[in-house]
Amino acid sequence: MGEVLLPIALLASGLAAGVLLGAAMGPVPFYMTLPPGQYVRAHAFAVGRYDPLQPACLLITVVADAAIAVTGGPGRAPAIVGAVLAAAVVCVSLTRNVPVNRWVKSLDPDALPPDWSSRDPRLFWARWNRIRTALAVLALAANAVTAGVVQ
Repeated sequence: MGEVLLPIALLASGLAAGVLLGAAMGPVPFYMTLPPGQYVRAHAFAVGRYDPLQPACLLITVVADAAIAVTGGPGRAPAIVGAVLAAAVVCVSLTRNVPVNRWVKSLDPDALPPDWSSRDPRLFWARWNRIRTALAVLALAANAVTAGVVQ
């Protein structure tokens, strides 16, 4: 079973970590330089492109790692760690980043709220994005350890 699940967990966690790390290194710092209306346009554009892949990869990681853990064996402990870390990414995403994504997507970039300067979500969103990126990279590392232990 591990011969099938481990490559799936590695691929899914690698894609999730890669997407988050790529966003943290490129688009997120770029967003900080944009005027508010341009940021709203850019953020809304990007969110719809990352969202279908990232959540699916994270859920696949959680399921594959949990299945590896249930089957037992030498890779059990790091697989549990990988599952917990990937689940933590899902929790951070759903409670911190996704609500901001929805709000930003609902805005008219040409008619931002008058209190935009006090509600600008970029720093908040970027902080939580760094946290979930670190968690996703650690989940990938846990899966790499699982692969090393199982081999």
